[in-house]
Amino acid sequence: MADPALAGLPGAIVHDEIVPARAPWLHRVMQGQTLRIVDVEGNQAVDFLVYCAADDGERYCAQATIAAQGNIFLKEGAVLRSNEGRPMMTLTATNVAYHDTIGGACSCESNTLRYGHHTKSQHACVDNFLDANVRVGRGKRDMVSNINFFMNVPVEADGALGIVDGISAPGLMVDVRAEMDVDVVVSNCPQINNPCNGFNPTPVRMIVAG
Repeated sequence: MADPALAGLPGAIVHDEIVPARAPWLHRVMQGQTLRIVDVEGNQAVDFLVYCAADDGERYCAQATIAAQGNIFLKEGAVLRSNEGRPMMTLTATNVAYHDTIGGACSCESNTLRYGHHTKSQHACVDNFLDANVRVGRGKRDMVSNINFFMNVPVEADGALGIVDGISAPGLMVDVRAEMDVDVVVSNCPQINNPCNGFNPTPVRMIVAG
């Protein structure tokens, strides 16, 4: 029986991995390859960073991406741009209405401010990003504002924003095609204090094809 999670992917499958709930993930995606992220059980936020594989300081830039497309949400066709303004990856397909660029990554410090000091020991996305980046020689100074795939951060007319129940569902996905050789770093978000994961972090599936 055909695997629906693989339908429509271009070329051969070169990597296919389940990332456990709360875990980090690091993988190099070569120019022309497509990374598919599958929300296996639904309502799981996937914090996402991307770096030029040449390790020359070029990395995803939220400001350049938002300014170039004139929209704070990522939808099909969105181009993820670097701090040099160059295309890094293109969102070629998704069956989720939009994805977040402004909600940021949870940290132990932000958890204590938002939810109380008793949360300080809880694992956070910043920890995951640091854990993954250190494997390739990157550190805290290399952290930038991230994308949150599947996360719902609506913005009201007065500028107020919130983190609310996700708009994803089991098996929904997003495809991003590499426009240069990139290192993708993911935190499969461990947050349990707001609805971004339905208060219950779950696995995601990362598939690279091309």
